[in-house]
Amino acid sequence: MSAPARQDVTGTPISEAAIVAALGARSVVLVGMMGAGKSSIGRRLAVRLEIPFVDADNEIEVAHQRMTIPDIFSTYGEAYFRAGETRVIARLLDGGPQVLATGGGAFMNPDTRGAVGANGISVWLKAEFDVLMRRIKRRQDRPLLKTDDPGETLRALMAERYPVYALADITIQSREVPHEKIVDEIVGALADRLVPKVAAPDAVSNGECAP
Repeated sequence: MSAPARQDVTGTPISEAAIVAALGARSVVLVGMMGAGKSSIGRRLAVRLEIPFVDADNEIEVAHQRMTIPDIFSTYGEAYFRAGETRVIARLLDGGPQVLATGGGAFMNPDTRGAVGANGISVWLKAEFDVLMRRIKRRQDRPLLKTDDPGETLRALMAERYPVYALADITIQSREVPHEKIVDEIVGALADRLVPKVAAPDAVSNGECAP
C-alpha cells in the first residue's frame, strides 16, 4: 500500500503528475552500490511516475552487441568500460524525463556527476554492508567482487564511494522492506524538493508566505 500523498500547506495532495511536471526534461538518477536495488526499485518508481525506466548498464551492453558487463570488463578492462559508461550516461540524460539507474562506479566520475547535476535529480540508495552482501551473494555478475575476499573488497569500495555518493541531491535508505515503501520515500523526497510549497490562504491574507 502506498504512503499518504505529500500535501502542500493548503492540504492539497501533491500528485506524481506534479512531480513529473516539475522535473521537466530532467531525469531521476539512481546512484549507489551494486546490490542497493537501483534497477528493481527504479522500475517500480518509473511505473509510479508514469515515465520510462532506463538501465545504463543494459544500454552499455546493447552498445557492445549484447556483451555482458563482466565480459566487457574482462575483455577491455575497467578504464575502457568507465569511459564508455560516461558517454552512454551523458547521452541518456538527454532523454528525460525518465528514471535512470546507473552502475555503482558511474557517480564517481566528476564529468558524470556534473552531467547528472545539470540534467537530473540524483537519488542515492544507501545500503549497509550486511544488506549488500546478502543481495550480492545471489548473483555472480559483479566483476569488481571477483576477488579472494569479496567482503573486504566491498568494504573498501564502500569506504571509497560513500563520501561521493553523499553528494547526491537525495539520500534514501535501502533496506529489507517492500520495494514499494522505498518508492514511497523517494516520491515523498522528490515532492519535497521539486514541488513548490503554496502559501495557505490565511497566511497570504496576513502577509505571510510559506518558507
